[in-house]
Amino acid sequence: MKLPSPFEEIANSSKPAQYRVYAIRAVLAMIMAALIAQINLDYLESWLYDFRIRSEVLQRTSGKIELVYIKPSTIQIFKGQPNAKDQSAILHNLLAAEPRAIVYDFPIEQAQGSEEDKSEWAQLISSHSNVFVATPDTPLKGEERSLYLPIPYDSIRMVSAPKTSDTINFAKDRVTRRMLLSYQGATMLPVTLAALYNPEVQNPENIRGHFDFYDTTQSFIDFRRPGSFPSEVFDDLANGSVDWSRYKDKIVIIGTDLNTSEADYILTPYSRIPSAMTRIEMQANMTDTLIRNSSPLRMPHYVNWIMLTLISILAIQIVLSMSPAMGLVILVGTLFSFSAISFALFWLFGWWITMAAPLLAGFLVYYFFIPYRLIIENRRSWEYYQKNKLLSQVEELKTNFISMMSHDLKTPIARIQGMTDVILSDQVTLSPQQREAVDTIKQSSDDLLKFISSILNYGKIQSEGVELHMQTKDINTILQEVIRKHEFLAKVKRIQIVSELEPLFPIRMDPDLMRQVLSNLVENAIKYSPDDTKILVTSEEKADRVVIQVSDQGPGIPEDELNNIFMKFFRSKNVKSTQIKGSGLGLYLAKYFTELHKGKIFVESKDGKGSTFTVELPMEQGGVNA
Repeated sequence: MKLPSPFEEIANSSKPAQYRVYAIRAVLAMIMAALIAQINLDYLESWLYDFRIRSEVLQRTSGKIELVYIKPSTIQIFKGQPNAKDQSAILHNLLAAEPRAIVYDFPIEQAQGSEEDKSEWAQLISSHSNVFVATPDTPLKGEERSLYLPIPYDSIRMVSAPKTSDTINFAKDRVTRRMLLSYQGATMLPVTLAALYNPEVQNPENIRGHFDFYDTTQSFIDFRRPGSFPSEVFDDLANGSVDWSRYKDKIVIIGTDLNTSEADYILTPYSRIPSAMTRIEMQANMTDTLIRNSSPLRMPHYVNWIMLTLISILAIQIVLSMSPAMGLVILVGTLFSFSAISFALFWLFGWWITMAAPLLAGFLVYYFFIPYRLIIENRRSWEYYQKNKLLSQVEELKTNFISMMSHDLKTPIARIQGMTDVILSDQVTLSPQQREAVDTIKQSSDDLLKFISSILNYGKIQSEGVELHMQTKDINTILQEVIRKHEFLAKVKRIQIVSELEPLFPIRMDPDLMRQVLSNLVENAIKYSPDDTKILVTSEEKADRVVIQVSDQGPGIPEDELNNIFMKFFRSKNVKSTQIKGSGLGLYLAKYFTELHKGKIFVESKDGKGSTFTVELPMEQGGVNA
């Protein structure tokens, strides 16, 4: 039968065929991985990136940065923004504390005051190379003049320190995750500040995780939670209630936190609230990332492609090779393990492995391939059902035919037996040849009648037509009848039947069915035992059961056949090659009739060392019908 698709399991297939199936699945997985790789998943990947940052437990800073905020309380105390004179006073005190750098990250030209105070403050800023004024602007090469302020601040050259929100490119969710290192060859302020402690970052090639984007060199910010950097309010610096020595050898960034302009804040991986983080805390995160040179390192495209392909191959193999429930459990476990490893690598080493595409691959495999597999399996189940239905009909026809033929054969066999009995009882003397012929006819008709009886009983079992006719009988009486019936057959082979029957109370049973069970066991023992041996038949009472055993010294049963000996039509390989006839139904019927009595039958045997069949019957029967 032609397979419906390459996904169909190949029943009883050879290894090369199985390898072809695996190869087809691998190719399909790679095709699916290639298609998924073309989908823009920046938004989902950025969300997973943010979740990794938020869930990071151990976070440390370099300890080199201090923040100073102009807050609403400052406005209240100074009756407005601190003027140029106030700023000059604070700057004098800060310079005296010998910091590495001082950064103004707010529009200093908006400060009030006399022209003389403004000029003095501007002169103080421009005369110290470690004092910087940040601007969010990034002018084109050749337009650097736009970085200078109007008079009287025209001597101050501002340094670009923009925020890079994902508004047009990447995730497009306005969250700041990246920082500019350089633009058209111009170095950004965070690089200049970080180089005061880590000179290697002056060369962008030495910055971990750097990448080129248009005319810029960028890297990702190793964000710390809001509030991770120590800060003071401008008021406390003005009234002298701070320990100025804390600013020694530090980078001091001065900015505003007034909740008046969205430009003073950024959205972060930690929060999408418009005032989630101030600009100067963003500058602190950028600078601190470069001081520690700890930017997250995004894995190359080929690494992400390998992970995507492996997850796709594994997902398809799991879904198409296992049951739907088990496949789902293992697939979810695989994706969870992949996620856990990705998180751990990010937390421990800062390695950013793309997660969105592999997780999407796992989802798509389950979403598309499980329904397909269920359709295939349903169709296969329907085919099995149709085949089983046909086999059931054939089995029913066979059983009916066997029963009908057995009934029809019984009548001529009875006639043959009757005629042989007439001949044997007649006074006419038969010649030895005639006598032997009549004996052969009688023996063959007896064998045939036994076979027909077995077939009829099998037919009753198949049609569930066997009924128990319970009577109270002594099992020893039935055993003695069976032994007497088979004494002649035993004498022919010079076999001695030894009986050891304990006195027993009568039990309820169907005498005819139990007679068939015991007759089968004794007859088999005689048939399969060699000449000049013994057969032991015992009965005893154990607890609430009657135990009957028939032991012989025959060829035994191989160990690998013990589990099959009571199956219908089964015959041991030790007797198939002999002249001993049998239908393979005797032990099957014995087991069935014994279990009808709520009993059990089993065998103990070793190849070449004889067999012992045991029948156990309960002292009391719980039912009368089967």
